[in-house]
Amino acid sequence: MSLKSFDLNISNLGRWIAIIGVAWLIGTVGLGWLVNWFLILVGLLILVPVLGFFGFRFWLQSNLIQDNCPVCHYEFTGLNKTQLPCPNCSEPLQVIQGKFNRFTPAGTIDVQAVEVSSQSRDD
Repeated sequence: MSLKSFDLNISNLGRWIAIIGVAWLIGTVGLGWLVNWFLILVGLLILVPVLGFFGFRFWLQSNLIQDNCPVCHYEFTGLNKTQLPCPNCSEPLQVIQGKFNRFTPAGTIDVQAVEVSSQSRDD
């Protein structure tokens, strides 16, 4: 153990003793509420980001939907209860109950074409 490292440890110890001494002095004078307020503030600064991270992660897991486009069958991810275009075919889609559905504006009639064979009639 060298003398330099021992001096370094004493100087760090002195800082902590000074901080604890000032906090004790403030508490004895009657300003303990100031120390309590500071400790609560430091606790909140540590706790709020951690709770925010886990809350955001829970929200994202419950609202992130992965499904196929009903038009081109391209698989992609979207948020629940939103409208978004398919990144492959640009078809406007709407997420309903965890599935992608085609978004048709009001007044649009969606029909399916049926192939009819042409026959010549001899009358």
